[in-house]
Amino acid sequence: MPEMIDRAGLSVAEPLVRFVEDVVLPGLDIEATGWWSGVAGIFDRFTPENRRLLETRETLQSAIDARYAAGERVDEAFLREIGYIVPEPQPFTIGTQHVDAEVATMAGPQLVVPVLNARFVLNAANARWGSLYDAFYGTDALPGKAKPGPYDTERGAQVVAAAKAFLDKAVPLSEGRWDGVAALTITGHAVQARTLSGATIALADPAAFAGYRGDPISPSALLLRHNGLHIEVVIDPGSPVGRDDPAGIADVLLESALTTIVDLEDSIAAVDAEDKVAAYANWLGLMRGDLQESFEKNGRTIVRTLAADREYVGFDGTPLTLAGRSVLFVRNVGHLMTTPAATFADGSEAPEGILDAILTSTIALYDLRGLGRFRNSRAGSVYIVKPKMHGPEECAFTDAVFDAVENLLGLDRNVLKVGVMDEERRTSANLAACIAAVKDRIVFINTGFLDRTGDEMHTAMRAGPMIPKAEMKASDWIKAYEDRNVRIGLAAGLSGRAQIGKGMWAAPDRMADMMAQKIAHPKSGANTAWVPSPTAATLHAMHYHEVDVFVAQKAIAREPVPGLERLLDVPVAGGRNWTAEEVRAELDNNAQGILGYVVRWIDQGVGCSKVPDIHDIGLMEDRATLRISSQHIANWLLHGVATEADIDAAFARMAQKVDAQNADDPSYSPMSGNEKTSLAFQAARALVFDGVQQPSGYTEPLLHEFRRRVKAMV
Repeated sequence: MPEMIDRAGLSVAEPLVRFVEDVVLPGLDIEATGWWSGVAGIFDRFTPENRRLLETRETLQSAIDARYAAGERVDEAFLREIGYIVPEPQPFTIGTQHVDAEVATMAGPQLVVPVLNARFVLNAANARWGSLYDAFYGTDALPGKAKPGPYDTERGAQVVAAAKAFLDKAVPLSEGRWDGVAALTITGHAVQARTLSGATIALADPAAFAGYRGDPISPSALLLRHNGLHIEVVIDPGSPVGRDDPAGIADVLLESALTTIVDLEDSIAAVDAEDKVAAYANWLGLMRGDLQESFEKNGRTIVRTLAADREYVGFDGTPLTLAGRSVLFVRNVGHLMTTPAATFADGSEAPEGILDAILTSTIALYDLRGLGRFRNSRAGSVYIVKPKMHGPEECAFTDAVFDAVENLLGLDRNVLKVGVMDEERRTSANLAACIAAVKDRIVFINTGFLDRTGDEMHTAMRAGPMIPKAEMKASDWIKAYEDRNVRIGLAAGLSGRAQIGKGMWAAPDRMADMMAQKIAHPKSGANTAWVPSPTAATLHAMHYHEVDVFVAQKAIAREPVPGLERLLDVPVAGGRNWTAEEVRAELDNNAQGILGYVVRWIDQGVGCSKVPDIHDIGLMEDRATLRISSQHIANWLLHGVATEADIDAAFARMAQKVDAQNADDPSYSPMSGNEKTSLAFQAARALVFDGVQQPSGYTEPLLHEFRRRVKAMV
């Protein structure tokens, strides 16, 4: 345990004190004594309310549990009676101002990246631009794959053809196709293309020309624009690809991840002051623009830094600068968690979400004051995603905390913006009221299908055994949930002011499937959706060229908001009879997913990674997926679908499988045969056998407990 130092009546861990006083505040010219006094005042004011809100959650859940136990329906009338559902607000329009275009008026992919991995963070921030050639060449987005070894010219020809076919759709020529272009020049304020047959043609839409690089007679790049997104056609006849192209086209770059969420929550394992300081330090590096990471690749050292802005000559001949990086959000933790990084006089831990709000906002002053190498928000805002809020009262609490942090830092009201994760049942049932509670600072709502499913199961834990996990995706409540999120957001005026988002594509190696399925997100009216990698962001960006989201939103806004009846349709199995094979298969699937994720979290402190599933398919896993699997087994145990012996047998079988899947990892500690001593294995069991008692079915309390025990042993 680190030394605890008194600061304005708070006991603060020495690493956090040193970070704040020696690293953060001096560069901002903020006096430490006054800052700490303000911090202590915020904790004094809001900690009791934070605790009361958590007690309200438990009171409501107890009422729901008792209703189910009595064999009575938990319908909309009952939920309104106990205050779980509140009255709908009068029609309103959000008043959010000073929002960057990437958030408000543009539509494109969004990345979520664990803050503790500096290399990943830099890759994500730099994923504002991505090579379509590379994305096609190295994934299954196109049929087949490149031959091993050096550049595969056959695969390359396939890539070039696909990229030019994309150009034909997004930025077509006045006649002919892009594969028939022999040369490109700038004449006046327009693009001229000479075809292989010698004809001179133009762009079908001259307004698609945004700028260029190099000599207008022989440009090195053309900058085009479609549906608000930029496309750069790279021209380099001397490059290995360009020399074989009639027009010297060497690549097509797409404006890809417009925004990135730098995550301090679900995707990291931060259980103590040391971890929190590491997380805050990387956020500081992003806000100052000096974050860098060195690593070895192909026998040489590579230093990764933030990408510079991109310079062009505009279509009108004036200089044009475009952002080289995603606009960064930061996701704080929710209201439930506390942290040993700061404690009170009675020894209790401080609410971690309040600490996050204070520290991430203080660090963001480097951006707001223009003290960093780059600007993140040119509009002068700080974008904070707040997860796992239960209903409008908790949203109002966040609004008040942000008010207090703005007062502490001398910021104008509503500089701190909030993204509301629509991932808890009480929030999705009261979404309009939740938005109204933060209506002057909201910039984001997002459907978090995975956490929302976990909360669905926990809320209705005693309603009966749930249907299998795979069937859950087709449940009627999920369709209602996704539809309501968009329509309520549009009714509140989010279009053109904020993001309406959709969830993650979890299979980073299955880009063909992503391309076939994820176009549903922009078609649904979502102007952003989560992707698992920069490559996926580039491919998903193609969907926003295919669909004009803001046109789609206008049509969808005329549709009625689905009612609550479908949303409240609990996915129980009724009187279904389960075969032994069905039970075993479902338990194995869930147990493997739990163990595969938990063993890395507990033993190695890895909060998010590509984890092989039971079929050895790599999936991006975080605590949301863990919540589903653990709550599902807990539900089947509670209702007698599976016995304790069945579950232990599944864990034993799957420990062997997970050990085999990690056999090549030298830092991996096997679980099979070590069930009594493996803290990871014990944590996995606890998540199931204590799952009914865990608040809202969250996995964090148990994960933190076991991870701290592992760290104490090192």
